[in-house]
Amino acid sequence: MEKDFAIAILAAGMGIRMKSRRAKVLHQAGGRTLIESVAATAAELAPAKQIHVVVGHQADEVRQALSGFGVGFITQREQRGTGHAVLVGREVLEKGARRLLILYGDTPLVEAESLAALVAQQVRSGAAATVLTTRIDNPDGYGRIVRDGAGELRAIVEHKDATPEQLAITEINSGIYCFQTAPLFEALAGLRPENRAGEYYLTDVIAGLAARGLPVDTFLIQDASQVLGINTRVELAQVDALLRARKARDLMLSGVTIERPETVTVDAGVEVGTDTVLEAFVQLRGRTRIGSGCRIRSHSIVSDSTLDEEVTVEPFSWINESVVERGARIGPYARLRTANHIEAGAQIGNFVELKKTRLGARSKAMHLAYLGDATIGSQVNIGAGTITCNYDGAGKHPTRIEDGAFVGSNSTLVAPLRIGEGAYLAAGSVLTEDVPPGSLGIARGRQSNKPGWAARRNKRAAEEKTKEPVAR
Repeated sequence: MEKDFAIAILAAGMGIRMKSRRAKVLHQAGGRTLIESVAATAAELAPAKQIHVVVGHQADEVRQALSGFGVGFITQREQRGTGHAVLVGREVLEKGARRLLILYGDTPLVEAESLAALVAQQVRSGAAATVLTTRIDNPDGYGRIVRDGAGELRAIVEHKDATPEQLAITEINSGIYCFQTAPLFEALAGLRPENRAGEYYLTDVIAGLAARGLPVDTFLIQDASQVLGINTRVELAQVDALLRARKARDLMLSGVTIERPETVTVDAGVEVGTDTVLEAFVQLRGRTRIGSGCRIRSHSIVSDSTLDEEVTVEPFSWINESVVERGARIGPYARLRTANHIEAGAQIGNFVELKKTRLGARSKAMHLAYLGDATIGSQVNIGAGTITCNYDGAGKHPTRIEDGAFVGSNSTLVAPLRIGEGAYLAAGSVLTEDVPPGSLGIARGRQSNKPGWAARRNKRAAEEKTKEPVAR
């Protein structure tokens, strides 16, 4: 894009029809907020310094959502329509920009390729404004594109103001425009809020430019879904489904196998390597990165995590804010709660939970264990039912298990604790002291067998049953 080009994203409204305490543009679809999606599209067209977001309701929260984009902000303290939103930013938007692209924070499906084509047509035509339009079978609620006998745009009529003849028009205004900046602000300066809402509309600018004899062009796109805006939770769900279907398609075209893609949820920021297989009902959330040749099996959830190549995640497992190295196996029914690091070839089995734990290469915890605040070396065996008691009611304490150690089933490790290299822990032990390298640690009561006890107990029970009840 040319240097004297700017983008304004209108995002000041509350969105009353969402029936929410949260501003509409802060709702999520496709795994990120609506305003983030639009800003990401804008970033494909222009550098951050040329992108400006008009904020109003919950302005601080919108700024926070876009903190990583580096865009500028314009405050619309009183929301008086789309025309007013652009006008309040005149000082910033008019400076050094010959052309201005207007986008909306609640229209996340529009693609950068379509917008680039819109701007290119505006440049070629030399029009004062170019309107992005499309055709839909049911145009209820949309402004209609009204043309003259020669097919030239003459006005955009809002649905509520349209005549019966105009309501029959199926070409609609997307609300996305590319303007020459000078005639835009001249028209805005003379705008009057002569409508039921008492607001300043950009649609009136189009009519004003045409009335002055300035050329106004249109750019028709065939994919009407790109201009879908969001006003209700129903529309939010529809847009979410479209964004996720688009993401799944992109992944499959890049070499990822997705079984039953209509059931799989992949957020916009997720990356997946080639030859990875995603089974039905998998969810990949946040900033997850998955290498090539992995298999994520049904109903597993991976959030904000990194999985190296050839990792297998068995069904119904949850991995959150963790790193899993090459060839490791997780699950089924495993829970990596937060801040874990699983080294190459390690295995975590069913109903094992980890929190802030590093599990060394080729180590195993296969059944029914809790490992918290632990550092575990390579080739360690963690027996079924093992627990690291990392919390004493006041603070968390670490457990360290060195290379080659063997932890017997139902061991309870009361932290802080260190198990030395090659040490063995006897099953059923409650360890409160360090175990030196190569030692056997035992901490349990001595077993006592009482011969004949069961027979005597059964005889007493039988005698009790034969006693006659005492009369009362």
